[in-house]
Amino acid sequence: MQVVNRKSVVFFLVLAGVTGAGAGIATEPSTSAGWVFGVAMFILVAGWGARRPLRRLLTVRKPLSPAVVGWLRADFPFYRYVERERFERDMKIILSEWTFEGVSGVEVTDELRAAVAAGAALLLHGRPDREWPSRCTILLYPDRFDDEYAAGEDGEFEGMAHSQGPVILSVESVRQGWKNPGDGHNVVLHEMAHLLDYENNFANGAPSLIASASAAAWRELVRKEIRRVRIGRSMLRRYAAQNPAELFAVAVENFFERPDLMARRHPELFAALRNIFRIDPLTWD
Repeated sequence: MQVVNRKSVVFFLVLAGVTGAGAGIATEPSTSAGWVFGVAMFILVAGWGARRPLRRLLTVRKPLSPAVVGWLRADFPFYRYVERERFERDMKIILSEWTFEGVSGVEVTDELRAAVAAGAALLLHGRPDREWPSRCTILLYPDRFDDEYAAGEDGEFEGMAHSQGPVILSVESVRQGWKNPGDGHNVVLHEMAHLLDYENNFANGAPSLIASASAAAWRELVRKEIRRVRIGRSMLRRYAAQNPAELFAVAVENFFERPDLMARRHPELFAALRNIFRIDPLTWD
């Protein structure tokens, strides 16, 4: 993630210039009043474009709360592998821009917010040029929930992401995911993978992180991996065979949590994910 996106800054400066010049010409180009109006429009548009980078500059200058830092040190298994300064900067941006809401009595603590933000920051740690949505709502349920979003131990869902809506997570599953980092089951990584997949408004297992030249090969690989899951010749749990989107999400969980096993049993899939995320978990030892 970037504090200041140069392309965005250039875009808004050009837009401000065009808007200001057009406003000045359209009013009274031969008088000072026209150009004053044009300058005012330039400042207005440029100021609008500067809001996000200025907000982020202020955000990253503030320290993470002691509770967040404590959670990272004690409960985030990948903390010793990441570039801490950049990772913590991304965490600050996510925690500042995303909204976290508790459902059915859940208390939203700094530790819970950190447990979600850390997963998001991890997925894009190797892609600092990429961005998460600047506005995202995380709904935290106490436990599993059903297809009508009613919380309860009998629910079948641990998490759910939506293209234009919130990401729903079970607090119990969030905690268990980080507590057992070698089981290939982490609801935060799973739903964040779906969120990446939704960049194009629908999840099809081929997020925009994939280079266009590799898209066809990736789709064929996904089809092959789904077949392997269905016949019981895959390390991925059977849920991955539902569709390409679920294959991608389950594969992401295992790529980060069980890289040794994936590299041995699914070398092609591991290499593809390594290229997508530009991270090699095999070096994390």
